[in-house]
Amino acid sequence: MESLLRQSRSMCPFLSKTSPATLRSLSTTTAGHDASPGGGSMSNLQVYARRCPVMGKALAVQSARTGNTLLAGAYGGMRAYHSRAGRAGLHTSTSKEAQTVNIEDFGSKQVPFPQAAKPPVARTKHPVGVPPKPKAAKFDYDGFYEKELDKKHEDKSYRYFNNINRLAKEFPRAHMASKEEKVTVWCSNDYLGMGRNPHVLKTMHETLDTYGAGAGGTRNISGHNQHAVGLESTIAKLHAKEGALVFSSCYVANDATLATLGSKLPDCVILSDSMNHASMIQGIRHSGAKKMVFKHNDVVDLEAKLASLPPEVPKIIAFESVYSMCGSIGPIEEICDLAEKYGAITFLDEVHAVGMYGPHGAGVAEHLDYEAHVAGKPTGTVMDRVDIITGTLGKAYGCVGGYIAGSAKLVDTIRSLAPGFIFTTSLPPATMTGAKVAIEYQMNYQGDRRLQQFHTRAVKDALGARDIPVIPNPSHIIPVLVGNAQVAKQASDLLLEDWGIYVQAINYPTVPVGQERLRITPTPGHVREYRDHLVKALDSVWSQLGIKRTSEWAAEGGFIGVGEAGKEKEPSLWTDKQLGVDNVLKEMKTGQGAVGALESVLERERKATAQAVSAAA
Repeated sequence: MESLLRQSRSMCPFLSKTSPATLRSLSTTTAGHDASPGGGSMSNLQVYARRCPVMGKALAVQSARTGNTLLAGAYGGMRAYHSRAGRAGLHTSTSKEAQTVNIEDFGSKQVPFPQAAKPPVARTKHPVGVPPKPKAAKFDYDGFYEKELDKKHEDKSYRYFNNINRLAKEFPRAHMASKEEKVTVWCSNDYLGMGRNPHVLKTMHETLDTYGAGAGGTRNISGHNQHAVGLESTIAKLHAKEGALVFSSCYVANDATLATLGSKLPDCVILSDSMNHASMIQGIRHSGAKKMVFKHNDVVDLEAKLASLPPEVPKIIAFESVYSMCGSIGPIEEICDLAEKYGAITFLDEVHAVGMYGPHGAGVAEHLDYEAHVAGKPTGTVMDRVDIITGTLGKAYGCVGGYIAGSAKLVDTIRSLAPGFIFTTSLPPATMTGAKVAIEYQMNYQGDRRLQQFHTRAVKDALGARDIPVIPNPSHIIPVLVGNAQVAKQASDLLLEDWGIYVQAINYPTVPVGQERLRITPTPGHVREYRDHLVKALDSVWSQLGIKRTSEWAAEGGFIGVGEAGKEKEPSLWTDKQLGVDNVLKEMKTGQGAVGALESVLERERKATAQAVSAAA
């Protein structure tokens, strides 16, 4: 081979004078003034090769034999780098003179697509190495966006955002685009009004002045500080766990944790409640693990699926404590029993429960052993049995952020492996100190959640008296059934425009088609004046739009708990004893009446809460 190369170099003016690097450059740069037989541009090396008396003939012979016009150039142009080509017959018995090839005739015979006659066009020369502008049509991105949005409009699931600016000093009031246009917010997830708590705001202002606006980076790069350490320690204490880890939101916490565990545990199977939040569903998808969906709150279906899996296979049961769109409560204790029986770990989302339930506000898992936690004995309780608890700092605690709590090894594993944690900028110091203070405040004071529970009972009773269809549940959520996406949007608009009440319509995909609703969430600030206005407004809108009332749903056999005959009312998670209203029952028996007794309790709780807030400030 070496001798052949030396012989070729001595005969060929190109090989003898040109370096290998230059030859490589010539083979990869385009000659804009010459066209290859296949219709594309020829490389500079092809142009030179055609002038060679030996190589030019070889190329023509090979092209004629294979019938492939792309091989008419040196080595077939770029296609030769990706496919196998036959060897050119260099040693033939034909004459050695170079022969010209009529490229146009040759191409018209071999190219499979029609060759339209074109007038002569002046060719533009391009510098070597600069490709001509592509002639292919661009993808219609705007057209794609428009089609996707049209689909959302057609199925009535397009989301409209209202300009709502909550007023800290007038909670639960807010203003629209104009400060003079005020409304009452009835759908906020700031369930306890901690977003305007004076003690929280004071701490955040002090931290902001001292440490600035941002954290400065990820936890690994300058974003780890005393504020993060203190907040995670407080969260771990709240849930009686060894450790905790803070994320930018609980959506990220759920996604990152499930995706990491599901992808790292060998052959992992994740069993997911059919009504789980989108963050959990997305985390399971990202994990790539096998998923099994069990019917909502159906432990029989869950056990059947667990029993079908080999004992040695890692299993995660993912579920929620309070399902935010219907208000149902997950069977936490029963699921823990099944997890222990079948060797699974439990992943409990307490996002809509932290701050709201339990003597310290740790959630439903704590609330189920209320007296044990009041006595400071968490060992062996339901909350102690749950392996992973996730929660938010952006709802009942009034700030922003999310977290997980569990064993020290679990937390360290997620800290070390989860991209959603590793590569995200840390929460601002002021946010973390504010959240820490909010948690500590609610751990030591029950007045806000007690008052919220009283207001929830009062609104549910008042709507029931007007035959307005509330989907029954034992939690603080008040879902009012509409059953049609377009009508739900109209009802929300009328409440805002005619009554100054903001309640967001909930449509698909948040809830199934046909189960559209308004979601009402009373807070400690929704006193009787606001409640009476809301009930009157809903009654009017229901009549104006002809929306079905509870009695009408009942006449049709009932639907998702509304108007269903024989369905027992599920008692509230907070009992009368836990709320401290045992004496109220006695007052009701003496003739004061249910409404009067409840109003007495509300007034008493309102004054106690106001005093507590003032003292904290």
